[in-house]
Amino acid sequence: MPTTGRRGLVGPRRAEHSLAHEELGALSLPIGDDGVVIGADAEGRPQVIGLHHPVPYDVLLVGGLWTAQVLALRAAGTGARVAVETGRAQVWSNLVQAAGAGQECISLHDVGRVPPMGATVSSPVLVVRDCGMRPPRGRVASMAWQSVVTLLPYLSPSAPRLLRSASLVGVQRVSPDEAREIGRRMQLPQRDVDTLSTLGDGVTLWCTRHDRQYAVTQPTDAESGLLGVPRRLD
Repeated sequence: MPTTGRRGLVGPRRAEHSLAHEELGALSLPIGDDGVVIGADAEGRPQVIGLHHPVPYDVLLVGGLWTAQVLALRAAGTGARVAVETGRAQVWSNLVQAAGAGQECISLHDVGRVPPMGATVSSPVLVVRDCGMRPPRGRVASMAWQSVVTLLPYLSPSAPRLLRSASLVGVQRVSPDEAREIGRRMQLPQRDVDTLSTLGDGVTLWCTRHDRQYAVTQPTDAESGLLGVPRRLD
């Protein structure tokens, strides 16, 4: 057994890796390998969204209720507490009851009535805002270990503000005019702009201004029984 002397073990020697400050943005990928499985790519590889961060994290989903509910269910399945802020509690009540299993892992709140959730690294929170086309500014904002997902069925006057502030944007099938507006604001290549108006149900383009990835969300048997098949329209 070799001795180490007083200097300790000598590890492998590798060249140092460094990035200039302006290159750091290139490391911000919309989909990684730690978080909530939101679907699969064209090759069937799982696509995962990381929702829990030590800094405020806002997600905008321009899409359907079905995808927002799957995201809420799967976030709860990772141990996060989920607070749903909505003016249509009736479309969420079955999901809340099914997800609870005797515990309050998903809670419903009227618009503007989400209480402080006390998010911590060991007890992260996801707030899902289902507040229609013109969601008011949230009483409870994103913060460390508390992310906010805002659902917009279509683009609205609130969309520019939400697109500017979002750390991650998910886009499902939209009209060609909406696709052009989203493409301009998110700096999407023309091929993605052209594709957005043709996406199938359950398909979402998740993007930042640096990267993008399509994901196809397929429900589990339990999700199908509770929410039905993937659909863009409610």
